[in-house]
Amino acid sequence: MRKGDFVWILALATLAAGLMAPPTHRAFVLATASHPFLVGFAKFCVLATMGELMALRIVSGTWKAPAGLLQRAAIWGLLGMAIVLVFEVFGAGVAGVLRKGLLPGDGSRLAFAFLVSAIMNLTFAPVMMLTHRMTDTFLDLRAETGGAVALAAVVGRIDWNGFVSFVLFRTIPLFWIPAHTITFLLPPEYRVLAAAVLSIALGAILAFAKRKPRAVAA
Repeated sequence: MRKGDFVWILALATLAAGLMAPPTHRAFVLATASHPFLVGFAKFCVLATMGELMALRIVSGTWKAPAGLLQRAAIWGLLGMAIVLVFEVFGAGVAGVLRKGLLPGDGSRLAFAFLVSAIMNLTFAPVMMLTHRMTDTFLDLRAETGGAVALAAVVGRIDWNGFVSFVLFRTIPLFWIPAHTITFLLPPEYRVLAAAVLSIALGAILAFAKRKPRAVAA
């Protein structure tokens, strides 16, 4: 284990301790309720970026920053704001559908959680994952060329087979739907904490999947 590993683990442990300590936990919950988008931006900006750095460490064997680290962190933050909104939209939407009897399971917390997770991950998640893949690829190409990058170059660079076969057809049904089902079984005030933890896995899975073909080729 290298020095960078201890630093990463220490940073994560410090964040976890801050979230679990009663005073800072209360402050975090209040801040989330008062400024959900701002907190969502900060949460994903920090934690998902940590997940991406961890994935690079796993693939390359060393700690290094990807090209455009600050831009990537900002993009994660914007995606975090979108996720805050989507959690509310899909949660309220599924609750309304269940009340009207359009889907079975009214009154069941498990049915509610599973339906929110399944519908959200089968509709919003692929769009979000593709958006993130394209922004990452754009930053990679811009670092390589040092100039303007055409949309056609971004589309041509993406490993579509890996994206569809692994990210969409494996991680969504096998990981994200079960993980978000558990998330929506939690009380609303704790879902943001679960999303913060999952954002690390999200960054790691997407970054690892994107770089896996290169590591194998090497």
